[in-house]
Amino acid sequence: MRIVNEAKALIKENIRDYGMFIALFAIMITFNILTNGMFMSSRNVSNLLDSAGYIAVLAVGMTLVIVIRHIDLSVGYIAGFLGAVAAILLMQQGWSVFLVIPVILILGIVIGLFNGLLIAQLGIPAFVATLAAMLIFRGALLQVTAGTGTIIVQDPFFNAIGNGFIPSVMEINSLHLTTLLIGLIAILFFIYGEVKTRIDRIKYNFEVVSVPIFVLKLIFISLIIGYITYILAGYNGFSWTVIIVLLITMIYHFITSKTVLGRQIYAVGSNPEAAHLSGINVKKVTYIVMGSMSMLAALSGIMYTARLQSATTTAGMLFELDAIAAAYVGGVSSAGGVGKVTGAIIGAIVMASLTNGMNLMGVGISYQYMIRGGVLAGAVIFDVITRKRGK
Repeated sequence: MRIVNEAKALIKENIRDYGMFIALFAIMITFNILTNGMFMSSRNVSNLLDSAGYIAVLAVGMTLVIVIRHIDLSVGYIAGFLGAVAAILLMQQGWSVFLVIPVILILGIVIGLFNGLLIAQLGIPAFVATLAAMLIFRGALLQVTAGTGTIIVQDPFFNAIGNGFIPSVMEINSLHLTTLLIGLIAILFFIYGEVKTRIDRIKYNFEVVSVPIFVLKLIFISLIIGYITYILAGYNGFSWTVIIVLLITMIYHFITSKTVLGRQIYAVGSNPEAAHLSGINVKKVTYIVMGSMSMLAALSGIMYTARLQSATTTAGMLFELDAIAAAYVGGVSSAGGVGKVTGAIIGAIVMASLTNGMNLMGVGISYQYMIRGGVLAGAVIFDVITRKRGK
């Protein structure tokens, strides 16, 4: 009984962190029941994660932008435009895919730094600066696709980014062995990281949960990782899209939680004036975050173009709103200073799960938009309520 009470208290105190996982678990169970098991089938889970990939990448960058109290409305059409440029360089200019990808990412950084210049140096509100950029790149996308409308991409290496799967050394009972090994390694790294963090907190006399609750947490999350891995191993294994999302998540999680830059980003978001007075270069942080955002937009454009195997005039439409929704559902605070990249990934999967589950159930598109809007409103209301309670 003591363990149950402690678990309830832990969840209540950390509801912002755990709430999204509870919501995702509830959504998956509900849709799996309503679709007679179709929702959690190997093929559907694989397709769901692939369809969420390019939005998840955007959501990671958008989380950091919102954390420093800004917004970026341009990322959707930056993604669409740079995806189209990648297609042109590949198919019309004959560039190698191994040259195109770094060039597109660098272009994304340059665009983001220009947005950062407008915001940090000239003092233009981020909403206005990125709205202008959105219109510019919307027009640029129409211009580069003019005449053809659609640019077909036939490069197998490029298209594998959005449609390919990692190779398997062998299969065991029709299960993808490489995927199972990656899942096992992920579980071991997770356990190692949690144990190390607990030891460090105890070393510096920080409060930690009891051993039974800690072990329960390790077992619960390890089972989730293992189960998802097992499902994906039953259908071609991990896709390259999932691998890219995992790498981005690990890199940005490390940056935000283990580096000086990460602490500066959250300090700027919590109180820009105090951060400036403490010696943090707020303008530099803004440049880095905006440059990072547009680089991830470029990567998202590559992933989306590769998934469709073509660049279209409508690429990037509403991407920015999906990314913002995923970030808020994932726990980022509208007041700034609060938000995790892991939460952004969960938020993207939550939104993708809603769409996927409703499609499987045959829910009309009009109702889908209303339900997704309600979920977003609920996430923001939840943020406001939890912040008021924390005061």
